[in-house]
This record gives sequence, C-alpha cells and structure tokens, in this order.
Amino acid sequence: MADSSSDETHRPVVAIVDDDDLFRESLEQNLTESGFEVVAFGDGPAALGYLSRADRVDLVLLDWKMSPMSGIELLRRLRQDGTGVPVIFLTVLSEQIYEEAALIGGAVDFVEKSRSFTILLKRIDLILSGPKAVASAPAREQPPALLRHGDLALDADANRAHWKGRRVALSRSEFIIVSHLVRRNGRDVGYRELYDLVRGSGFAAGAGLEGYRGNVRTFVRRIRQKFRDIDDDFDEIENFAGFGYRWRGLGE
Repeated sequence: MADSSSDETHRPVVAIVDDDDLFRESLEQNLTESGFEVVAFGDGPAALGYLSRADRVDLVLLDWKMSPMSGIELLRRLRQDGTGVPVIFLTVLSEQIYEEAALIGGAVDFVEKSRSFTILLKRIDLILSGPKAVASAPAREQPPALLRHGDLALDADANRAHWKGRRVALSRSEFIIVSHLVRRNGRDVGYRELYDLVRGSGFAAGAGLEGYRGNVRTFVRRIRQKFRDIDDDFDEIENFAGFGYRWRGLGE
C-alpha cells in the first residue's frame, strides 16, 4: 500500500474516469486516505485531454459505460497516442467477453465494482509494485537483467523484449508472462501459475476454472500476435491443452 507519510511528490498518481459522481467521489476519497494522489474525471474526452499532456500518471481506473466516449474507446485512443499508462477497468460489467476485450485492448486488469475496496487496493499495489517473489522459493541469485534465448532478448530492467533484433511492444504483464515461460523453456507452465504472476495469488476471474484459463488464453493470444506482427513464422509458445503453455526449448 502507498505510504501516506511520504512526500507529496512521491505519492503514486491515480486517475479515475467514471461518470457516476457518487462512486467517483467515494473512490477518490478512499484512495486519497490510502496515500495516493488522485485526479478524477467525469467523462472520457476530459480524461484524454489531461492524460495526453500529464507529466506523470501511474495508473488509470476506468469505467466502461460512459458517454460520449466509452471506456474502451478511451483506452484505444490512449494506446494510439502512445500513452502506455497501466489501465484497470472498474465496471459493473461482469461477462467474460468484456474482460477479454479490455485485455486485448491493452488494459492490465478488469475488476467488478461489486468487489471490495480492499481487493481493488491489492490489485493496484500488485500493478504498481510489479511481481512479488514467491515467499516459499529458496534463496538464489537474482536472474540476469538481460536474458537471451535464441532470437529473443529480454531486458528485465526496462521490461523490453526484442525478437530477431526488432522491438516487441509487450505490456508489463505480457513481459512478465514471456519472461516466466522463457526462464522455464521446454517445461510446461500451468494456467494458474501464469495467472497468479500478473493477478496475484488467490484472485479469481469469471466462473470456475475457465475464468482464469480464459484470462491467460487472452494474454497469450495477444502475445503471439505481437510476435507474429514481426515474424509470421513465430511459433515458440506451445499450448498443453488443459494445463497451460511452454516456450520451446532450443533445438526443438
């Protein structure tokens, strides 16, 4: 959680975009009391104008159903303009089709408004702080910041990936998944393990097993497409039906 005692200039900046005045004001108050600096907007055009020129916004909490610009349209405009700020959809829409559309569009998370503020705060912390080391893992040396595997180069310090010398525009969550698969190349990695990397252990998506599996499939589908935009023959990520994925080992 953000440290409310830290200097004002170092507090994480969260933008709220929601046309429900009561909900927006309540969320703004809760976030402020939790140590965040908050800017809030009641519609997409106002938020777009601010975010396109803001010096620093660390995270956007975005409603879907707004007028005259929907949340998914605002997200598209941000990505088209090159704004890479992490976006969490915070909405009453619960159907998996909306979650998949949000993730494909470049959001990092999708949270129903019915979830408690504690859950939302945990997800915000996970996104702002990055993946946590598994507590039960034995002590070991830190993996190298620069990892090379065949035609792939991963720079962990910058969260950047290059395939055959060309930049692959992965989001942070996508980079985390690719890095995890590559470090375990040739071994199968389960859906749940991949889901927990970017969502945090214990969270659920949708109903039952298919909830988090569908979430991971969406991430992997988008990752594959980004590599294939560079290389039509890319096929390094294999699916083990019913279990998960693996990155091909060298020579396979």
